[in-house]
Order: sequence, then C-alpha cells, then structure tokens
Amino acid sequence: MHNLFDKVDIPTGGERVDTLLSHRNLVIERIVSGTDIQPKDYVQPQDEWVILLRGGADMDIAGKPATLVPGDPVFLPAGTPHRVERCEPGTLWLAVHLFPEKP
Repeated sequence: MHNLFDKVDIPTGGERVDTLLSHRNLVIERIVSGTDIQPKDYVQPQDEWVILLRGGADMDIAGKPATLVPGDPVFLPAGTPHRVERCEPGTLWLAVHLFPEKP
C-alpha cells in the first residue's frame, strides 16, 4: 500500500485491519469498518491512539459517549474499556498501538 486511501474495500461485516508498521513495541494499523458492525467491548493491554480519517462513528469510552467525525483523535490508555457502537460503512481509522516493553 502506497497511500492510506488506496484500495479501501469495505468489508461486509466487522472490520478489516491492515498492519502498516510493526516495529518493537509499536504497531500502526489502518482499519476499515464494514457495513455491519456489531459492538464489541475492548480492554487492551497497550496504549492506543486512533484518529478517524473518513466516515463517522459513535463510541463508548469508559462509560462516556463520544461522537467522532473526520480528524477526531482519541487516546485510549492501556486498560480503558471502549466499544464502537455505530459507524458509517467504510469508516477509515488510523490506529497507533504502543505495547508495554518486555523486561
């Protein structure tokens, strides 16, 4: 992939995750939301910074609602419960995961 907006095929269900970079404890992903999103609870061991690039989404972040539009970033510290409640088909995200370093 040469451009984040190239080949953004919308999955029929769930999300498609494309790893753009994986280096040591850093992972950068492009996420494309499908036409049928089922809310799923996440509590991750890593910090995540995500920005919505295209589309729109409603999230629940630690029990608080958040409506995201293009350009909105969200920082999710490790252990923060979160869930995508709704999103437009083809919503495009850029996610940066910072995993704890191994001792």
